[in-house]
Amino acid sequence: MTIAFCTATYGAGPPRVQRRAVLVGCGATALAWTAGGPAGAAAGRNVKLVALGDSLTAGYNLPQAAAFPTVLEAALKARGHPVEVANAGVSGDTASGGLERVDWSVPDGTDGVIVELGANDMLRGTPPEVTRRALDGILSRLKSRGIPALLAGMYAAPNLGPEYGARFNAIYPDLAGIYGAVLYPFFLDGVAGNARLALPDGLHPTAEGVRLIVERMVPSVETFLGRIPARS
Repeated sequence: MTIAFCTATYGAGPPRVQRRAVLVGCGATALAWTAGGPAGAAAGRNVKLVALGDSLTAGYNLPQAAAFPTVLEAALKARGHPVEVANAGVSGDTASGGLERVDWSVPDGTDGVIVELGANDMLRGTPPEVTRRALDGILSRLKSRGIPALLAGMYAAPNLGPEYGARFNAIYPDLAGIYGAVLYPFFLDGVAGNARLALPDGLHPTAEGVRLIVERMVPSVETFLGRIPARS
């Protein structure tokens, strides 16, 4: 199913080589919210999560109250999880940009990181091995610090070709398997291709779109929380 045509990137990043891209939805159905109480490191204190991403995380052209980290934090708290979700999204960022800043974007005391990067790489036609190497570096650094990760994936635009798509789409499940990260296959699941849920640029979600992203992603985040070890 054709979703949206674009010549822009996710956020106002530097004007690098950009490709006209069309996003295709993953076709997944909505995940049911499950009942659950505080999990993992939540015992006695807030679990500190960092959302490391691009403008999809930052909340491009939305008030901070409508940005993904804020909405996710509220949804998790409403389900009994005492969490704090810091917004480390940078508009226009690539996976390589995330690798360059991961050490200072994820402060000491962080319990877990949601990694949402790679959309701009894909839209610019960045070689998949470059994206893979950067995401591998991010997950490796987090692992060396004892910080677990949830990897939020992206799908390649079909007009970039089947060979590119196969190489790009394999990045996220491959790395999640290597590092034992929780995988959420497609960050924009349920939102990509729905004009009602997109800003005028056709790429970024509206506030309603963000709420749907969070609704679908919450079960995976709850699984993630359950894997975070308790800290004293």
